[in-house]
Amino acid sequence: MKNLRFKKSIYFLLFICSITTFAQNTLHYNDEKGSEKAILEDISWLTGTWKGEAFGGEFEENWSKPTGGSMMFNFKLVAEGKVVFYELGHIIEKDNSLLYQIKHFDQNLKGWEEKDKSEDFRFIKKEKNRMYFDNFTFEKVSDNEVNVYAYFEESKEEVVFNFKK
Repeated sequence: MKNLRFKKSIYFLLFICSITTFAQNTLHYNDEKGSEKAILEDISWLTGTWKGEAFGGEFEENWSKPTGGSMMFNFKLVAEGKVVFYELGHIIEKDNSLLYQIKHFDQNLKGWEEKDKSEDFRFIKKEKNRMYFDNFTFEKVSDNEVNVYAYFEESKEEVVFNFKK
């Protein structure tokens, strides 16, 4: 029963977010245009511990400093006092640009993706305070606030996640 209620809450939240999102803040990668040149220092402002609310719960996301050609992160969503899911991933320097890779895990650390697979999002371009990846945009609002815009292919909706330090 709680699972059904949680799923309905997620769909409702996605619906509300889609109504309140007037501008498209995400881009889709185009093979013909490729990726702009970028290095991890371009997005190093993401380093730190961030918190926010999403999907009827609270989340925490931690980003490491750029070292070894990588910025690693972990994410945890908690709703009704229980872990809903985790994410582990990184942004890496690759081919004179960046690549954002994610793996998801349930509350028992069972992976959603196949063992040797990850969800990969190619870098597109940088603009002032924004870094555009395929279906994701990281926006620096201030030193203590970030918006992450995510486009979900299945629902064809864009959702904004607000992170604060």
